Amino acid sequence: MKKVLIFGGTGFLGLHLANHLQELGYTTILVARHSPTTTRHPFISWNGHELGAWQSELENAYAVVNLAGKSVDCIKTPENCDLILRSRVNATRTIGRAISTVQNPPKIWIQMSTAHIYGDPPQLLCDEEAPTGYGLAPFVGKEWEATFHQWKPKHVRGVILRTSFVIGRNGGALATLKRIAKFGLGGTVGHGKQGMSWIHQNDFNRFIQTAIEDESVSGIYNLTAPKPVSNSVFMRTLRKTLRIPIGLPSPAILTRLGAALIFRTDPELALYGRYVIPRRLQEHSFEFQFPTLPEALHDLLRE
Repeated sequence: MKKVLIFGGTGFLGLHLANHLQELGYTTILVARHSPTTTRHPFISWNGHELGAWQSELENAYAVVNLAGKSVDCIKTPENCDLILRSRVNATRTIGRAISTVQNPPKIWIQMSTAHIYGDPPQLLCDEEAPTGYGLAPFVGKEWEATFHQWKPKHVRGVILRTSFVIGRNGGALATLKRIAKFGLGGTVGHGKQGMSWIHQNDFNRFIQTAIEDESVSGIYNLTAPKPVSNSVFMRTLRKTLRIPIGLPSPAILTRLGAALIFRTDPELALYGRYVIPRRLQEHSFEFQFPTLPEALHDLLRE
């Protein structure tokens, strides 16, 4: 059985990925700061920046998947901005240092990045060759990827995932949007033209599986569905799927107040966006199970 270490594996994405890989016969080990409440996967604790006993698990491992990093779903205080950057850079550097110490290292290192690296262009369709943007998220994304390139051993195949908004069942941001819509507040946010690039959790898992198993997969990939939509279309589709006829719009000023006072998060996560397309996935002939938003939401929100 091939062993896969998932760093930052106790969050929403990591647990779903571990379940997916285990069903395929892989042995999955979760490496994270906090133990999950319930899991059938072995767990190893680490602090995200120091070598330790966990590094012995890299010996004879087949793959490493690094999802580690502080959530961006927070108010962007100077302290949180610093933690968002350092948690990603330090974890990536430490994993690279650990891989270099083992005699039979993993064959592949799959590294999380962010589609937010392209910034928030209002109309540009961003493929992997699009220019990166300006601001905190693009800066963090570039530093994250640069650290990966610096510390990845040359003999280890590397894959970078510039990941968009992952929509999934039983967790993630979609659960919050569903709750908002059921309260009648699921209307357009701001002007509604901002792009929402998204991917179904099954397709997220399936491409990571593809990257592990297919040696031709290498380099940077936009991990996103092929049909991004505007915020207004996303919210309208969500309401239609939930059979909710009305959704009150949220002007920018109300969104900023609600984000700060109620949700304790960054309003720019909702007020800005980007249209990202998966050119390299399509060139690789990756077959999406859920290529369009209506079928993805229907699958995830059906009772």
